[in-house]
Amino acid sequence: MPTKNSRFDFEWWVIQKRMIYLLVAILLVCGLAGASALYVWKYGNPLKDIGTNLKPRAGARFISFEGDVHIIRSATRENIRAGSDTELYPGDTVQTGASGRARLGMADGSTLVVRPDSTIIVRDNASTDDGKKTNVHVVVDSGQMYVRTEQQPAGTNNVVETPKTKNKLGGQTGASFGVTPEGTEEIRVNTGAVQTTDRAGQQTTLSGGQYVSVNPAGTLSRPQKLLDVPAPSGPKDLQKIFAGGNGSANVNLKWQRPQSGNPAYYRVEVATSPFFVANGKVVERDQLVATEFAASDLRPGVYFWRVRATEQSGQTSDWCDAQKFVVAVKGTATVPVSNLAAELLGGNIYLVRGRAEPGTTVRIADREMLVATDKSFQLQITVSEGAGEVILEAEDPQGNSSQYKVSLRGGRGKSG
Repeated sequence: MPTKNSRFDFEWWVIQKRMIYLLVAILLVCGLAGASALYVWKYGNPLKDIGTNLKPRAGARFISFEGDVHIIRSATRENIRAGSDTELYPGDTVQTGASGRARLGMADGSTLVVRPDSTIIVRDNASTDDGKKTNVHVVVDSGQMYVRTEQQPAGTNNVVETPKTKNKLGGQTGASFGVTPEGTEEIRVNTGAVQTTDRAGQQTTLSGGQYVSVNPAGTLSRPQKLLDVPAPSGPKDLQKIFAGGNGSANVNLKWQRPQSGNPAYYRVEVATSPFFVANGKVVERDQLVATEFAASDLRPGVYFWRVRATEQSGQTSDWCDAQKFVVAVKGTATVPVSNLAAELLGGNIYLVRGRAEPGTTVRIADREMLVATDKSFQLQITVSEGAGEVILEAEDPQGNSSQYKVSLRGGRGKSG
């Protein structure tokens, strides 16, 4: 009689086959675990630094920029325009045109100001996660750049390189580095300290208030006292100046001597562009000994002016901040002023009150104010002994102007 396979025998065989697969899987897992343990024992944990060695953010970002500013990517040589979200990576180049200016924030908290017609290269800009160790390295290839560092913890390294020098900046330092087309360079240290190394390896420490120049051969001059910037005193920023009968104006530009240094002469420029591009300059005067200059025949329009100083040694200061003024055609319409009255406060001091349209500028005895939205104004003035009246001048935003006589004996003002 033939033997039949029982259901029990078939199911037992299936169970045994599954067990074989399970045992094989267990052996493979054990083998992998053992190999991993051996690798870790011999070479260390390869995953221990994951999350800590991630590539840090570039750190170098545009705080602000204006005019013509381009970036050349180091990896692709792609030339792109700067944007508010543009990041700068090691090796990238920043170029500013004649109308360009950029302010960059670096990984160590320092700030770079790239001035017009300049080229800089970001060599390094790295920071650890805890921010205790940073490495910033920037090259000024041409033009001028100003650097301001913050307080620096131990391990911070901030280096500015030029074609002929390498400079390590200390904490709380403000300094500018310039490279000219002629191959000369200059370093101005406003505050803090800069350790400069020349091509020959010679080190010089510059402190706040010092200046050095570098000749084409790479030799540093002896440190000099830094020549400060002349301070403009007139016309006031945004001042309106009216053209004369010939349709133009003569504007007397004035400035103060630098507080530090001994200037031999000054250079003044007037332009229709705040960037002082070549085709926008209308006045360029150099070798001026006096601290004022009359710019003549300026037609109605918006103008900007600046001044800088030069010492006999050749050291040149930075330009002062550009000042803006407007040459306008004087209007002929009457500027209405009403309810004029003068109140004696005591001695020769009076309080002049009145009403005019909002935006009207009221001037009396070297005092002036802008009429507010409620149309009322009052000015406290001091007059000379025995004065019986003063002249009030009212000017509206369109350049129209009118004069009024204000009686100091209780009378009402009358149009002049």
